[in-house]
Amino acid sequence: MSITSKELAKLLGISEAAVSMALNGKPGVSTATKNRVIEAAKAHGYDFSRIAEKTSSGSSRGNITFVIYKKHGAIVADTPFFNQLTEGIESACKALKYRLHISYLYDDGEIGKQIDSLPIYDGIILLGTEMKSSDFTPFERIKAPIVVLDTYFHALPYDCVIINNFQGAFTATEHLIKRIKGQPGYLKSSYRIGNFDERADGFFSAVRAAGLSASRSPVIRLTPSLDGAYRDMLDFLEQGEKPVAGYFADNDNIAAGAMKALLEKGYRVPEDVSIIGFDDMPFCTYLNPPLSTVNVPKDYLGKTAVERLAQIIEDKGACPLKIEVSTKLVKRKSVIK
Repeated sequence: MSITSKELAKLLGISEAAVSMALNGKPGVSTATKNRVIEAAKAHGYDFSRIAEKTSSGSSRGNITFVIYKKHGAIVADTPFFNQLTEGIESACKALKYRLHISYLYDDGEIGKQIDSLPIYDGIILLGTEMKSSDFTPFERIKAPIVVLDTYFHALPYDCVIINNFQGAFTATEHLIKRIKGQPGYLKSSYRIGNFDERADGFFSAVRAAGLSASRSPVIRLTPSLDGAYRDMLDFLEQGEKPVAGYFADNDNIAAGAMKALLEKGYRVPEDVSIIGFDDMPFCTYLNPPLSTVNVPKDYLGKTAVERLAQIIEDKGACPLKIEVSTKLVKRKSVIK
């Protein structure tokens, strides 16, 4: 009686995913592990004809795993932003004939084991929104191509696809300054995120470009969620603090939460306080007033990541690229005319 891949995994003390990758000749395991699995499979009568049948009958080019890395969970969640991002990844995988698997990794000290348990893959799209540079260390064991989505670090040798955060924040702040004719404030995320650091650079660069002092722009740190930003902004106002004429916010959740608190305290938007966000979430058009913001082509971002991953799966010698996707200012009614 032949041994199954599940039994092989138990026998060798490794994951079923590692056994599957080794038996199918897929990247993601070391040569030593691959040889160990194949030798054990032969010794225990594994039926290799299953692999040939599976390969000949399938029309897929391979497997792509979309890994969503969750650290504190304030940014990466089931939000419209990441739903649209995932839709772009799914449509591109379908068009390029790759099977897509979606996996969540949690920063709980067991990342290595979670990586070993990932489903079979030819390449990985890694959503790095919440990641720091040091969080990438466990991924060094992966031999398959990786495209990092939504973050970038100079020292990492990975392809990446990101938003042009600097450009979006600069354009939005420039527009805000022209409308309020004065010094803007900054509604900054209280959580450290690489994208937000780049938006901060864009904000302060626009302030300086307008001939204003960056140190004179007040910064209010708010939780980057609707409810969190609302509570934090309400606390700020209830302490007797007065808002300035206009604010750029790190994202739409912060902008919308702050706007709710301002309206509740009797401030008019945009007559008393103008606000502009970032991301162009679907709810922006339903706010009163509708929120001016920076549009991010979320589905295109996902499609671009898949297309780049497909390229480097085929071309093992490809050099890593940093691909920046441009944004667009969307003018609505939360900024004074």
